Amino acid sequence: MKLQTKLALFNLISKLIFSALFIGFLPLIIERINTLQTDRELIDKREEVIKLISEIGLEPLITSEAETGFGSYNILKEEFISLERIDLEEDWNFIEVATRIVDEETIDYRVLNYSIKIDGQTYLLEIGKSLSSIRYAAKNIRTVILLFLALFIAVTLITDLTYTARILRPLKIITRRLVTTSTPSLADFSPVVTTTKDFRQLDQTLRELMMRIDELFRKEKEITVNISHELMTPVSVLRSKLENMLMKKDLDPEIEIGIDESLRTLHRLKSLINSLLMIARLESRQYLREDEVSLEELITEIKGELSPIAADAGVRITTDCPGTFIFRKANRSLLFSMFYNVVNNAIKNTPPEGSIHVRGEKTGEKYIVTLTDTGRGMTEKQLEIIFSRFRTKLDPDSDSTGIGLAITKSIADFHGIGLNVKSQPDKGTEFSFIFP
Repeated sequence: MKLQTKLALFNLISKLIFSALFIGFLPLIIERINTLQTDRELIDKREEVIKLISEIGLEPLITSEAETGFGSYNILKEEFISLERIDLEEDWNFIEVATRIVDEETIDYRVLNYSIKIDGQTYLLEIGKSLSSIRYAAKNIRTVILLFLALFIAVTLITDLTYTARILRPLKIITRRLVTTSTPSLADFSPVVTTTKDFRQLDQTLRELMMRIDELFRKEKEITVNISHELMTPVSVLRSKLENMLMKKDLDPEIEIGIDESLRTLHRLKSLINSLLMIARLESRQYLREDEVSLEELITEIKGELSPIAADAGVRITTDCPGTFIFRKANRSLLFSMFYNVVNNAIKNTPPEGSIHVRGEKTGEKYIVTLTDTGRGMTEKQLEIIFSRFRTKLDPDSDSTGIGLAITKSIADFHGIGLNVKSQPDKGTEFSFIFP
């Protein structure tokens, strides 16, 4: 999982946990807030009524037709005010929940009870607000809070993703450079622009490491080229001398056999030297890429050249490359060697009556050439080192140098071709060349 996704998920989960706890306590919080607010409103109305009585007296409220008291309900019966004479032994000043019957309808109210004395007479002032209106207000508040909370989570998630994407952009640039760099000599050594100190240190460390690796690779290539050139001359001289010895008449048969074996050894050595030189030149980008190659024609040509060898081994080669895919900016001879090595290797590792199938198809913006054989396959351990030099030689008695697949990988990297391998023991192997 990407770091940006982890950070966004952590922020989202933490907000969701906080929101769940908040929503769990929300009814209690809203109920408490509503109760306090309602009580405050009742007290304010009580003070207004007392102020009104002090200004105009009781006469306008308690008339001769209603000498015992005064009562008033609003049109929806959500609130009421009541004032009536009462005999009390102590003063009242409290708020409670009480039930009132209004027009044969039972309604629960939160009621403020307050006793006042006017002209020696005690009056009970009651101011009430229906619980249904309080609950309705609480429901509206809860809905608004939940909507705001959902909006808050969505907005903060978007801002978190945007912010983390912005601060992690230098890390993505560093990662992309590492992934797209096939060889240290082609690495981008320009500093990554960032205000994050950790990313600057990481970028600097990786650039210095890439420079050291590039220097080591350069020295290794120089050594390989120098040694190969130095070896070519004595190998050619020895081969010439041994061939001249074979031309002599009345040569002892045992000596003739020894000379033949020496010539074969020299041939393998010369092939190895040429292979090492090819890899060194590929890694140094010494080859040109000026050809436009038709993969269908190239594969057909390889099939024609290797079919006699496959027939001698009892192996059948088939191809299926519909259409014409032209690969531009390529080196045709190198591509020929790349496919030739893989097909030839498949022939050597496929038992008689086996088959090799080469298929080409366009997938999206890419063209994929897949080579499948019914050979002996490879284990997972062998797959891990399949492109390593001198480590993939399965038959110690063969003429193989153990470097053919390493050349194949170098040619693919040189052209920017993706290369995947799948294999199972005794079930065969599949090579996939992914052309951009």
